[in-house]
Amino acid sequence: MNYVLVGVGGALGAIARYLLSGVILHRSMDWKFPLPTFLVNVLGCLVAGLLAGFVVKLDWFTEQHRLFLFTGILGGFTTFSAFGVETVHLLRDGHLGIAALYVGMSVVVGIGSLWIAMLIAGRL
Repeated sequence: MNYVLVGVGGALGAIARYLLSGVILHRSMDWKFPLPTFLVNVLGCLVAGLLAGFVVKLDWFTEQHRLFLFTGILGGFTTFSAFGVETVHLLRDGHLGIAALYVGMSVVVGIGSLWIAMLIAGRL
């Protein structure tokens, strides 16, 4: 059942991302700034923050609700929201160094890996 919850939620999140990105892209075609991805990531973080706050303060959601909402819908919409939630948890728990390392490594290693993979793929 957990796989179904994550799968259905992921499909809904991916469809929402596709629709929202398309609407934003249509209105910002001439921009150099990648506005659709930026706004999807910000919106995903906003929703993740609200839901995470409700989980902590009000204990509203069961494990299945969390799988559907966080892993499914938000995971399909944007994984940047998970990155944000994890970083805030580290900061809130006083792990400033680990949070900084996580953010720095995620950006540098992630983009570096992508660049290297593109170079390798371009040579094949």
